[in-house]
Amino acid sequence: MRLSRRFVLRAAGVSLALPVLESLAPSTAKAAPEDETFAIFFRQANGVAQAQRTELGDEPERFWPRNTGALTDASISGRALEELGSVKQHLLVVGGLDMQGYDYGDGHARGALQCLTARGPTVPRAGGDSEAAGESIDHRIGRELNPDGRDSLFLYAGRTGGWLGGPCISYRGPAQRRAALNNPLDAYRAITGGTSGGSDEAARLSALRQRGVDDLVRGQMSRILAHPRLSTTDRRRLELHRDSIRDVEITLSCRMTADQERALEGASPGFDSTDGDETLETARLHMDVAALAVACGYTRSVAIQVGSGNDGATRFRHSTTRVLMENYHYISHRRLSHDSSGGIIAGADALHGDIDRQFARTFLHLVNRLRAITQADGTPLLDRGVACWLNDLSNGPPHGRNNVPWVLAGSANGFLRQGQYVVIDDGDPNHHKLLNTIGSAVGLRNGAGYLDNFGDPALSRGVLDELIAT
Repeated sequence: MRLSRRFVLRAAGVSLALPVLESLAPSTAKAAPEDETFAIFFRQANGVAQAQRTELGDEPERFWPRNTGALTDASISGRALEELGSVKQHLLVVGGLDMQGYDYGDGHARGALQCLTARGPTVPRAGGDSEAAGESIDHRIGRELNPDGRDSLFLYAGRTGGWLGGPCISYRGPAQRRAALNNPLDAYRAITGGTSGGSDEAARLSALRQRGVDDLVRGQMSRILAHPRLSTTDRRRLELHRDSIRDVEITLSCRMTADQERALEGASPGFDSTDGDETLETARLHMDVAALAVACGYTRSVAIQVGSGNDGATRFRHSTTRVLMENYHYISHRRLSHDSSGGIIAGADALHGDIDRQFARTFLHLVNRLRAITQADGTPLLDRGVACWLNDLSNGPPHGRNNVPWVLAGSANGFLRQGQYVVIDDGDPNHHKLLNTIGSAVGLRNGAGYLDNFGDPALSRGVLDELIAT
């Protein structure tokens, strides 16, 4: 048997990429996927509930660890990061990140459009009509490192539309905003070669065809697993691939109901919802797909955005009382309005802190998913890449650009430090250097050295040495 680096099963126009099998491949086969680093970006809007003084009074710290250095149960106790206590040894919490004060004419535009591009606006002060003036790091990773330059995945959870047009953090280039996949099943079909869109009858036939292909895949995989030349390592890779697909299929099938067949094409309210529970469940399904996509070598980069530019439609339920809160953007303003004119929401900073905890638990789902997938050498998939929980603002009011929170999980094959809270204290805009650091961690290079010039060419060059393992 001669297998290329990506063994591909083709039937009825559908293909499913399998991992490289070294024992059955030619001697000139390239490096196995286990050597390929990756990055997954998970974006939350509206800042976090960190200590600040507002017109309504002082707000206590509800997010950052109590001290820098090693993360401990004591240092994150009582903070949103407490939700990540079980994986603290894998985390790199980064404080002191400052964005550039680009004149977007709106704080949300400045944050959301800059967060992965490190670029200013194509047209200053355009507000809700703004566009970023450059490529985003998630797309750059895919363009340079993906097989055949394949697009990275851009996934979206929550009500489409809204401020900044809904999906707004991923760019091909200046003013070239990327479309996002809202339905996790469409994302799953994208990586397995299925189809989406079309009529109900086409969807039904596609589903039947996919079941037939799944049966074929299982039959082919069984024959490969029985091959006498298959090594123990390759057998583990195939079994991982098979189990990962089955897990996602089961999860997605449980997400659907028998009377919501149209949900297969993205019409379920869970994929275009204002309900926070449904929105974060969609995000978790996207994370399942993202984990499968990087495990199988489909992509080296995934971006997952939750909510529109200001997430002004989503309403979360309180974690304890289960009471439905006001929309998230109102809470971030502490007022019953999208500005500073509305009535005061009592205890809004505590409500904001509870939402932060819900996002932390959702990020934990991704981290645990990547930990649960074991590579051929017995190490968790998380060790190979980096998962990033980011925000595009620092806090609620005043939607600042300084001390914007990023939480990284995974060392990217030992490139990044872990189990630490690091505060960057250089006094300059440095958020773009974080993107350089992550790009370098997954394999992007500028000439002979690390990637050091991503984003606005007017910004200073470099990486954040404080984050790199020595």
